Amino acid sequence: MSRFTVRRTLLAVLAATAACASLPAFASKEKPVIGFSIDDLRVERWARDRDFFIEAAKGLGAEVSVQSADGDSAKQVAQIENLISKKVDALVIVPKDGPTLINVLKEAKKAGIKIISYDRLIKSPDVDIYISFDNERVGFMQGESLMKALPKGNVYVLSGDPGDNNAKLFKAGAMKAMEPSIKKGDIKILGEQAVVDWLPANALKIAENVLTQFNNKIDGFLAPNDGTAGGVIQALAGQKLAGKVPVTGQDADLAACKRVLAGTQTMTIYKSLKLIATESAKVSVALVKGEKLNYKTVKVDNVESILLDPIALTKANMDILVKDNFYTKEQLGM
Repeated sequence: MSRFTVRRTLLAVLAATAACASLPAFASKEKPVIGFSIDDLRVERWARDRDFFIEAAKGLGAEVSVQSADGDSAKQVAQIENLISKKVDALVIVPKDGPTLINVLKEAKKAGIKIISYDRLIKSPDVDIYISFDNERVGFMQGESLMKALPKGNVYVLSGDPGDNNAKLFKAGAMKAMEPSIKKGDIKILGEQAVVDWLPANALKIAENVLTQFNNKIDGFLAPNDGTAGGVIQALAGQKLAGKVPVTGQDADLAACKRVLAGTQTMTIYKSLKLIATESAKVSVALVKGEKLNYKTVKVDNVESILLDPIALTKANMDILVKDNFYTKEQLGM
């Protein structure tokens, strides 16, 4: 071997060694850096998740870098790429549109970053764990509550944003609960529309249009969350029907809880945000440290998943929120 060849080989080995040395030692970090990529912090619910998550992560010695995509899929991809370039140890993602993230998650996986799909499922083999509530159960509770409030009549169905996999699960659960009444002929589904971006303004527009279309002959609305329920109830109020037509919801937003107590919204679903945020922080840190997860898991679309239990709330059990320190009696006006 010539002296030139030996020198070139030695330089190559040194370069490779330097490259390896520059890579972050993810699994050995005692103070992990977690990137929290959130669909849209303009939604009250996600701001609460963020605060609970940061509090729990800090208690575990982790640092959190939060990014809000403001409901923009392309922006979320760019933000995740930025978090990868900053060499975070884990990515916790509330996806705007799961399929748009497939390629960027491959990049994250190659970089040795742990990936946690938060509350909304990302169908990707690169996701290490999905943590959420049993979302089909959430939908079933909505449909079940609507059937109790409305044994017979015409129902209009609003579903969530088409890019959100949870929207499909909520609808599937709700339809399962309503199916026996539909088959009996007690309930007629007048139609269905998706509420793009989950925006209350879009739900308001849909509700106004269908109330006009059916001459106010709608006996119940299946609304997929509290924001859309608010839009529907605003449309009903315009026709002096608020409180006379059952409307479902979920997330236990403060305004929605007040509507339930006032009788204009039939129910909401309480998913303890502190619980999901705290458990997600624990899972993130454990994955980074290579520790065993002490959770019962199931497969959801081939993704390892932790599913937490939701609670249906009506006037009768609204005090659960006070007992859980989610709201005070004063905030709820109880």
